[in-house]
Amino acid sequence: MASEYEVLIFGGGPAGLSAAASVVRQDHKTVLFDSGNYRNSLSKHMHTMPSWDHEDPQAFREKSVKDFERYGSITMEKVEIETLKQREDGLFEATGGGRTWTGKKVILATGVEDIYPDIPGYAECWVSGIFHCLYCHGWEEKGKPSAGMLAEGDTAAVVPALHFARQALRMVDQVTLYTNGNEQLAGELKAALDAAPAPMTVNSKKITKLVKAPERARITLHFDDETSITEAFLAHKPKTKLRGNLAQQLGCAISPMQTVVVNPPFNQTSIKGVFAAGDCSSPMQTVTSALNSGTCTGGGAPLQIQAETYNQRAIF
Repeated sequence: MASEYEVLIFGGGPAGLSAAASVVRQDHKTVLFDSGNYRNSLSKHMHTMPSWDHEDPQAFREKSVKDFERYGSITMEKVEIETLKQREDGLFEATGGGRTWTGKKVILATGVEDIYPDIPGYAECWVSGIFHCLYCHGWEEKGKPSAGMLAEGDTAAVVPALHFARQALRMVDQVTLYTNGNEQLAGELKAALDAAPAPMTVNSKKITKLVKAPERARITLHFDDETSITEAFLAHKPKTKLRGNLAQQLGCAISPMQTVVVNPPFNQTSIKGVFAAGDCSSPMQTVTSALNSGTCTGGGAPLQIQAETYNQRAIF
């Protein structure tokens, strides 16, 4: 038999927890599915979060779940959902681990996965020496002489590369932009710096491997000419993809940036009754943005349920 709920929330990160924190205030029977896979699982500190600065993300998740206990309307399920569909009767049905759940509304907060570039050692240096966001990481390395910026993937263009490099200059004296063998981009970056000088240099050598140095966030880049350079840290935002395929299973529209298309203010997707929050629904992939969008979906799903209960029209 299926376990029946009003709201099904998929994802136990900031967006899913924020959605649940809103839904619970309207006393709707809700289940939150937490696969235990978090994009920031390797991070030991959160930043840009008032009252939670430099604190452990795992402690934040645990505290959030603890807060739900007094309400009694939220069920937490540690399970990876395998299938999600809308039945002919309009209910949504989720299955995973040999069990089934149904609900009237769906909130997708499944997040994204980072796609690492094909550079040996990159994965081993992720978070510890490679920073994808210089608001989340970097300040702790302030005062060092130099850092690197990897112009590869999403940052393999002049504008985003210089954007990251300028941020890094708030922490260090000089930044080197590494194009990993991309001579055309190297030329474009050099031309941009000739036109508007900054304490930045360009290195177009092909990177053969990355090695985490033992001190703090220091990282050593090895090149195909057998030389190497050690930086205080390396800034780089890799490409991302949606985590899992639940949105695709439901037929939700996906944007060219590979996020779920949503409509403000409640972040409903192209499928009525399906909402999306957090990294999976926006290119602005930050904790604070996830909390905001989670709150929006946690308001939208109950509003629809309440209107439908009395055969009335919802405000959206």
